[in-house]
Amino acid sequence: MGVIQRQGIKNVLLNYAGLLIGYVNVLIIQPNYLTKQEVGLIRILFSFSALLATFLPMGINSVTTKFFPQFRNPSTKHYGYFGLMLIFPLFGFLILAGLLLVFKSLIISYYIEKSRLFTDYFNCIFIYMLILGLLSIFHAYAFSLLKTTVPSFINEIVIRVCLIGLTIAYYFKLFSLNYFIYLTIAIYAMQVLLVILYILYEDKPGLKVDLKYLQGQNPKGMMRYGLMLSFAALTFVGLKNIDAIMLAHYVSLETVGVFAIAAMVPTLIEAPLGALDKIAAPKISQAYAIGNMKEIKDIYYKSTRYLFLLGGWLFLGININIHALFQLTAKNYASGATVVFIISIGTLVNIATGLNDSVISYSKKYIYLTYLVMLLFVLAIINNLLFIPIWGMEGAAFATCLSSFIYNALKYFYIRKTFKMQPFDKNTFFTLILILGCFGINYLLPYFNGAIFDILIRSSIITVVYFAGTYFLKIVPEFHSYIPFAKKV
Repeated sequence: MGVIQRQGIKNVLLNYAGLLIGYVNVLIIQPNYLTKQEVGLIRILFSFSALLATFLPMGINSVTTKFFPQFRNPSTKHYGYFGLMLIFPLFGFLILAGLLLVFKSLIISYYIEKSRLFTDYFNCIFIYMLILGLLSIFHAYAFSLLKTTVPSFINEIVIRVCLIGLTIAYYFKLFSLNYFIYLTIAIYAMQVLLVILYILYEDKPGLKVDLKYLQGQNPKGMMRYGLMLSFAALTFVGLKNIDAIMLAHYVSLETVGVFAIAAMVPTLIEAPLGALDKIAAPKISQAYAIGNMKEIKDIYYKSTRYLFLLGGWLFLGININIHALFQLTAKNYASGATVVFIISIGTLVNIATGLNDSVISYSKKYIYLTYLVMLLFVLAIINNLLFIPIWGMEGAAFATCLSSFIYNALKYFYIRKTFKMQPFDKNTFFTLILILGCFGINYLLPYFNGAIFDILIRSSIITVVYFAGTYFLKIVPEFHSYIPFAKKV
């Protein structure tokens, strides 16, 4: 079993264990232990900080993923690359903090009418964005070392368990809302510390930069790459957070809270994509470095087939059970079911197009990804401005879905034209028909008494039909050898 397969499996398992814990937090703990306004406050603080944190590293995380193989040499402590990496978030923080101070009054005036509580905690964004920005560069460094399991365990398991414990403690009034917000940020700071300690233990990196070696690695080209990719990353994260950020201007924090809970549910669909990308991205980067387009094509094609199939099953599992799920966990948030369905469609489109971001961003044509996402960011803002005033949180969901479709369509056509790679075939069509067919079967099924019983029976029937269809349509015949009865059919 190869490195991608081994660590990919570990990351998938960790991602889903983390998602299970996250779902307990988001669908059970938060809706029942926090008010809708408090849920909305948590979401808008994180979304705003995460958006800024994307630019804070000034692209050094992308540079690390692409160029670290040129520095990797344990005997020289990687020529001090770790020390070089730490310089960038410092400058990024100074720039962003300065801009926040300049535009603070304008930002507060934008939110104060509908989301006053958010403006009360605006200063938290300064430290929150710094922590999230540092976390992204240390993760990039660990992943470039192909050390993904422990950082993923900390991110997916440890931090989420801590957040659940914190929420329960706040519910029992062990501290005020002020301390709840501060301690939430402190948990992410603890994550940064744990990842740093792991890197120091595993790698023992050097802080003294070997300037002579650095000069021979085209530093200007590296920095240009990093800055351009930082704009791309900023836009990408913006697309995932702009809905909540803009929604808070038009509606109350209570509505943002409902949207936050509903928007979290479809993230389950994308979990396999994130898990695979963590380990496949460095492999794609390395393949470009040695000109191995065959490996890139193989990773890209397989990612689209497997991810669409798995994503389709998760898409079905969520949307055929969403009403029962809300009845079981968060009745007061049931109005978000439509939001779940709309965002799920955009999420399914994203996972169905595979590792297209990595295919472009680690090639010599990376700059075009920046152009695409910057264009799309503008479209996303326009979409939200158009649809939120009309449909409220459903409008924000539709804007997100539409943005995802446009973004992935543009990447698909660009890869097809530039790299002559087109990953979709008859199996893609079969998977789509299978998803639609299972949806049709779901509507023919009666309601079974009790939310838990209904979820179990409905999910079991659809799962059997889905994977039986996968087998008989031979969508992934390479896996038939692992099925005991397959050779007999």
